[in-house]
Amino acid sequence: MSGAWSCSRDQKRGCSERTPVVRAPGWGRARTKQLIDTRESTAWGKSQAFVFPSPTAPLAQEDTKSSRPAVRDVSEELSRQLEDILNTYCVDASQEGPGEDGGQSEPPEPEEAEKCRSESPRNGDQEMGGPEMNGEKESTKGSEEFRPGEECGERDQKKAQEKKKAKGLGKEITLLMQTLNTLSTPEEKLAALCKKYAELLEEHRNSQKQMKILQKKQTQLVQEKDHLQSEHSKAILARSKLESLCRELQRHNRTLKEEGVQRAREEEEKRKEVTSHFQVTLNDIQLQMEQHNERNSKLRQENMELAERLKKLIEQYELREEHIDKVFKHKDLQQQLVDAKLQQAQEMLKEAEERHQREKDFLLKEAVESQRMCELMKQQETHLKQQLALYTEKFEEFQNTLSKSSEVFTTFKQEMEKMTKKIKKLEKETTMYRSRWESSNKALLEMAEEVRRLGQAAGAER
Repeated sequence: MSGAWSCSRDQKRGCSERTPVVRAPGWGRARTKQLIDTRESTAWGKSQAFVFPSPTAPLAQEDTKSSRPAVRDVSEELSRQLEDILNTYCVDASQEGPGEDGGQSEPPEPEEAEKCRSESPRNGDQEMGGPEMNGEKESTKGSEEFRPGEECGERDQKKAQEKKKAKGLGKEITLLMQTLNTLSTPEEKLAALCKKYAELLEEHRNSQKQMKILQKKQTQLVQEKDHLQSEHSKAILARSKLESLCRELQRHNRTLKEEGVQRAREEEEKRKEVTSHFQVTLNDIQLQMEQHNERNSKLRQENMELAERLKKLIEQYELREEHIDKVFKHKDLQQQLVDAKLQQAQEMLKEAEERHQREKDFLLKEAVESQRMCELMKQQETHLKQQLALYTEKFEEFQNTLSKSSEVFTTFKQEMEKMTKKIKKLEKETTMYRSRWESSNKALLEMAEEVRRLGQAAGAER
């Protein structure tokens, strides 16, 4: 009892040291009931005798564990062989399906298609007539039997074509002689012969072109025939291998069925033994239960007392958790207020920096423009000074020659007055641009000082 009390105090201390967790309103009562139930279950377990596990369970598990890998190995081996057969015979056929010409072969003529159809059933019957186990030998025999029939058909076709050609030539010769007899002069006969020769030459060329096309179709049909024969031989091999696999699967299924029947008999015998042993142990447990009823009643009374104490402690703990939750909520509100103030100050600082940057860019542009104008005025001033020096030299020359011509002196004086006016005007403009440049520099310095002061203020706030 003291041990249970110390354990509950340690648990209470560990819970108080952890971070507070918000609990449901009825959590204390549910936790108290759970602890009471666990206490009673531990007391009941101490008072009861140990129930021996059923020995059939581990034996059955061991048998199933030992038999499962063997079954799995055989099934995996058979499935692997089946996949190999499908990969070797189906994938090769799918890869070799399109012809060498890239599927662009022209369709055969109707007469040739009918001949192929008439010859293919005979050859197919000859190939399928043999046994199924020796697929390669049958395929070679079928191909050898197919070739003589094909050669006979070609010879018959050639003979029929030669007969047709002979008949056609006889008719054409008679018609040609009749047309030549109708003509009177040998020049007309020669012209008619030349014309007929040109027509025959054109027909010969057309027949040569058709013959090339038919030869190309014949080669394509031969290739298709060879491809179909190879596919047929592969299918026969696959069929033989699949039949052997089916036999192995049937044999494996029979062995599995026999093993299952034998294992069921053994399990039935073990179950009978275990039921008898279980009945004996059940009687012993009933005797021990009767002996420990009094001890269980005492432990139940102790559990009720401990539950009352634990209930009081849980109520105190719930009050403390409520107080801690209120404190945390107050802290969260304060933190949110501080974050809002900080965000507002950052936004104000950002707006001030943007406004200051715009003013700074404007003043810099004005300063650059005024400096450029000042440089331009300086260049004009130097140019005018050079002109003034030139004119002073000319004035000295004119002063030397003043005695010679008074008219020249008057004109020069007028020009000098004009130049002096122009110089005064330019000096006024230079002074004006210089004052503007000084004012812009002064404003730029003031802006830099303001930026530095704002940066220091922002750093102090942070």
